[in-house]
Amino acid sequence: MSERFHTIEAAGSRLSLDLLNGHIRSFEVTLDGRTIAPFHTAPWVEEQAVIDDPEIPLNLKYLSCDFFCAPFAASDVEEAPGHGWPPNTAWTVLGDEGVAGGITARFELTKPVMGARLVKEITLRDGHPFAYQRHVFEGGHGAVSVASHAMTRFAEPGRVSFSPKAFGELPSMIQEGDPERGRSLFATGKRFEDLTRMPLADGSFVDLHSYPVADNHEDFLMLVEAPDSPLGWAAAARAGQRDIAMSLKNPGDYPVTFLWFSNGGRYYAPWNNRHRGVLGIEEGRAYSAYGHKASIEPNPLSEAGIPTALELKADGTASVSHAIGGLPLAEGASEVFSVDVVGNALRVTLDDGTSRDYPFDAGFLGIV
Repeated sequence: MSERFHTIEAAGSRLSLDLLNGHIRSFEVTLDGRTIAPFHTAPWVEEQAVIDDPEIPLNLKYLSCDFFCAPFAASDVEEAPGHGWPPNTAWTVLGDEGVAGGITARFELTKPVMGARLVKEITLRDGHPFAYQRHVFEGGHGAVSVASHAMTRFAEPGRVSFSPKAFGELPSMIQEGDPERGRSLFATGKRFEDLTRMPLADGSFVDLHSYPVADNHEDFLMLVEAPDSPLGWAAAARAGQRDIAMSLKNPGDYPVTFLWFSNGGRYYAPWNNRHRGVLGIEEGRAYSAYGHKASIEPNPLSEAGIPTALELKADGTASVSHAIGGLPLAEGASEVFSVDVVGNALRVTLDDGTSRDYPFDAGFLGIV
């Protein structure tokens, strides 16, 4: 590999992909005279001890910004590391192509997934504060759970908003059950509908719209998109940085959103109680964190008509798309109130009542 990172630019945005493992290492938006970079990179990505440790997978060694999972969680159908090969092995550059008012870069995973060739497409457009991502499976057999895995970090308390959700669900397993290794606080195996009353193991409740919900904990949950939702979105408003980390999807591609709370709750290497203030906003087509096998077998979501895996096509293609964005948080505002597609723009309304339209390619997500 001659170059470790592949970088593309459009007017007002810049993105670098780590070719070692397919993670977006950086995504920056230049807007209103400042640089907005709301996505998170782990503090150990350049530490030699971590890099040299053969027990730490590539996905964790170079954990950054956003990456694609296939499958999501455990690889218990086809042999691969957790979250599959896409974030755990090398990608090759297929090339860059100029598109109307922007650029598209294409990459190929160096290992097959369920027999499929996997191509990553990332598009930046002039004046758009978004990175548009598509993952295309060519050929293959069976089905695979998939998810994006964007992450942001709060230096100070902030607010998180979502498109309407049908319900939330907590997995039956504990993220960190050994008190010598970590700490988890969420209840297990419970479903809830009120996002302001998410149950903890001790019987109390927290508001998912506030971050942090607690200190020194590692936890995970799933939010299921409301029926007939035209646009799925999540917005993390970071008061300390006066910016917004935005995740956008077509619910037909990604019907669930996973939230990963990583706030000092893991004590072992490379975490060492220092991975703090991080929120993973992970758009998924999977059955919670139960792994590949559970996602392709009948499960409570799939039996309710909510797809938990992507069906591959031996003689065709299957794909999913999403976008991440970096927006300014206006002075006087603390959270996003609503997000709507208006023509060729994304209208973001804040809790202070102000709205702003940003150039947005809804057609990329199949939303018209």
